[in-house]
Amino acid sequence: MAKIVPFKAVRPTRDKVCLVTCRSYEEYVNAELAAQLDFNPLSFLHILKPAYTNQETVSFEKRYRQVHQKYEDFKNEIILVKDKKPAIYIHKIVTKTQSFTGIIVGTSVADYCNNIIKKHEDIIAFRVRLLKDYMKYSEFNTEPVLMTYPDNKTIENWIFNCIQKLADFEFSTTKKEIHYLWKIEDALEINWLQNIFEKTQSLYIADGHHRTEALKLLSEENDNPGNTAKNHILSYLISENNIKIYEFNRLVKDLNGFTKEAFLQELQKDFIIENKFQQAFQPSRKHEFGMYLDHSFYSLNLRNEDEFFETALDSLDTQILYKKVLLPILAIEDLRNDERIEYLSGKQSVLELQNKIDQEEFEIGFILFPSNIGEIKALADADLIMPPKSTYIEPKFRSGLVVYEL
Repeated sequence: MAKIVPFKAVRPTRDKVCLVTCRSYEEYVNAELAAQLDFNPLSFLHILKPAYTNQETVSFEKRYRQVHQKYEDFKNEIILVKDKKPAIYIHKIVTKTQSFTGIIVGTSVADYCNNIIKKHEDIIAFRVRLLKDYMKYSEFNTEPVLMTYPDNKTIENWIFNCIQKLADFEFSTTKKEIHYLWKIEDALEINWLQNIFEKTQSLYIADGHHRTEALKLLSEENDNPGNTAKNHILSYLISENNIKIYEFNRLVKDLNGFTKEAFLQELQKDFIIENKFQQAFQPSRKHEFGMYLDHSFYSLNLRNEDEFFETALDSLDTQILYKKVLLPILAIEDLRNDERIEYLSGKQSVLELQNKIDQEEFEIGFILFPSNIGEIKALADADLIMPPKSTYIEPKFRSGLVVYEL
């Protein structure tokens, strides 16, 4: 039932692709960003930059129109070129530890509205409106929504055969990743793949919930029936077992007035606590948590392992930690906005969490076991929402590699 469509992508020329593509703007520290803008005139960051500068003096609309103008400049200078025929694209990312391969297509806004494309994260309305306006005035999208589909041997065999050919793009990044892109424009192949996905009952959003909702709003505002581009979502479809899910660990600035001893006593009501001292500890299974407090690591195991969980959300480790520790003991109610809590992705070493606490930036840290795709799908199927910062999911896409014009 899932609908996919080819599109005429705008892409860097083959000789410039490694200089044009960039990570998401927010991933750059100031010094790195300045270096890119000063010394690489071809970076897609030059297009994105007006959206992030002069925020006090220039209206959102004006900044977003400046993004569009800079984008047009790159096209006029033949840095970016639009494909002549609609196509789908296979994109492979090889990191130091893993390889990801997926399909770049347009998916249907109607499928999202009809819950064929399913979500598991909550959204912030203000951020959605900003993204909608950004795409409305810039008139392009270059960050695909990451969606998973059930493992399918037919699709995997097709991808394997396609990528035996010479890639249209092959380039490395400063993060030591290798990127490959293949363009598939044969109408028979595209039609065959569309038929395969029409038999797929659901797609699941892994990353890009705000962008998906923003594109839904943009489609609803579309007053030009001839503009069908706004009816589709730039998407990177990947087999559900080919994504990598990391946890988000929690750092809290104080114990809400408890002494260390009183806090541990409160924890013992729901957890079996074992002091690991200086032995860095990470959970190895669900319902097991790590904790770092006062220069010691602890393991926390749910005391009642047979506790009945009414929903998939109730059994989620991030929800258990919230319901049994963060809310009742530490009085953290709003996980998204409370200034006492911060998050550290599981990609970073647990020693980074230890260091932040030892340097007295925080008083306590909690280390979680990562969720899996089964939990994400169960939540989405039940129309349930994960707590904020429950998952950090890869792969991450590079801006400027494939641009979808709106």
